Amino acid sequence: MNHLAERLEQEHRLRPEEYRTLLATCDDETLDRLRAAACRTTLDHFGNGVYIRGLIEIGNYCRNDCLYCGIRRSNRTVERYRLSADEILACCETGYGLGFRTFVLQGGEDPAWNDAGLTALVAEIRRRWPDCALTLSLGERSAESYEALFRAGATRYLLRHETADPALYARLHPAAMSHAHRIACLETLKRIGYQTGTGMMIGAPGQTVDTLVEDLLLIERIRPQMIGIGPFLPHSCTPLAHEPAGSLRLTLLLLAMLRLMFPEALIPSTTALATLSSAGRMEGILSGANVVMPNLSPADVRNRYMLYDNKAAFGCEAAEGLAALEGELNRIGRRIDYGRGDYWAPDTRADAN
Repeated sequence: MNHLAERLEQEHRLRPEEYRTLLATCDDETLDRLRAAACRTTLDHFGNGVYIRGLIEIGNYCRNDCLYCGIRRSNRTVERYRLSADEILACCETGYGLGFRTFVLQGGEDPAWNDAGLTALVAEIRRRWPDCALTLSLGERSAESYEALFRAGATRYLLRHETADPALYARLHPAAMSHAHRIACLETLKRIGYQTGTGMMIGAPGQTVDTLVEDLLLIERIRPQMIGIGPFLPHSCTPLAHEPAGSLRLTLLLLAMLRLMFPEALIPSTTALATLSSAGRMEGILSGANVVMPNLSPADVRNRYMLYDNKAAFGCEAAEGLAALEGELNRIGRRIDYGRGDYWAPDTRADAN
């Protein structure tokens, strides 16, 4: 399989059956080759800096009832919260003082954050910190809403497709949600001009090698500027509570493959990886990731934004832990890059066959 690793590094794509071979039969030697190649590619394109984004979890109310999510609508054990605009602005002010130049507003699909309130908040963040990038990760909204938020100053939007298989998507989500609508939202975000991010859970119940191949082909078609993947982690108050967590090894393999497929993309080493394994975040960076998102949310709400059990939200995962994060990065030959990290992936490759 080493020839497949070499071709992926050189050509940035493989045929579907070759993706399938790598995913199904990758041995340790090939995995090591892929991860080393992914690291080389990251260093070639971005140097040894790892971008930081200040994550602000603005609320855990959600109108959806996704089977895997700890803040699903029907989970009555959640202590709900919703940050005010002033609290969010205070988080940004703290983050700016720490050196963050990208803020990420993440939350459930909360109808209380209507377009008027959210666009006013985005505009105020843009007014106060014009040198910062602003990423939103607030789920599915109307095209008009995405347009208004973009005009107000949002620059990036994260919306994971979760799975490219419509049947699996339907098994993991309520009937009111559809795979077709999720893809349409991603296409709308790209059309508007957002730096757009998508990705999937690794090890979601019902996922197969074939569905993962379809994920890779979908990402090839969408050509996002950002790619966020992480292991499935169960939450004790969901219908999937007793399902096994996703594989660290498979997640690292896919991170390396995606870096080689998309040398220019911004790829985070996620909190889910750090939750799955204490070494997960650094292992992600050693597999081609070049972004981390320390938590800027008020400390008293971090344990209430639990998409899965035992989420890592303090220490190196938190904004106040930047010194510890810098130390961990230094030990693997990396450093924190405090820049915005804008990068528009060129849209020049031929369509996938």
